[in-house]
Amino acid sequence: MNKSSTRQCQPCTACCDGWVQMNIRGAEVSPGRPCPHSTGKGCDDYANRPVDPCENFACGWIIPGSPLPEWMKPNEAKVMVLPNKLQWRGAPVDVAVPVGRRIPPRALNWLKQFAEKHGRPLIYMEQTVLNGVFQREQQAIAYGPPEFQQEVMQKVAQGQRLWR
Repeated sequence: MNKSSTRQCQPCTACCDGWVQMNIRGAEVSPGRPCPHSTGKGCDDYANRPVDPCENFACGWIIPGSPLPEWMKPNEAKVMVLPNKLQWRGAPVDVAVPVGRRIPPRALNWLKQFAEKHGRPLIYMEQTVLNGVFQREQQAIAYGPPEFQQEVMQKVAQGQRLWR
């Protein structure tokens, strides 16, 4: 467990590179469409970045007290964890987004074990690729109690947002 808040983002820019869907001052950021300010090593307008979503973005690897191990830095583990993104029956639900098409097995197995051990349902995403091009739509997969899985799949089938 990371007891301090000394972790640094750079050289990771996974959030800026479009793996998490955002809107930055009118620019749609999504897989295959990075933020126009991302240099791949940082932000070319960091001092003027918007509070929402940039300053308010909560990467699970960098938050103080993060339970994620060192090797789970998004640019290395190829997954971004968004902790406590929503609640289900009083339990925090974590969301995991791949940095690439899918979350690698080592990271996904760690996340599933963490979810079971701590009673935290998990939603993890897979990118949709069509003709070699990442699409904005992603596939959501629910991991946790069967009722949780059913509720998430019902929301997906109805086109409802899973979180804000």
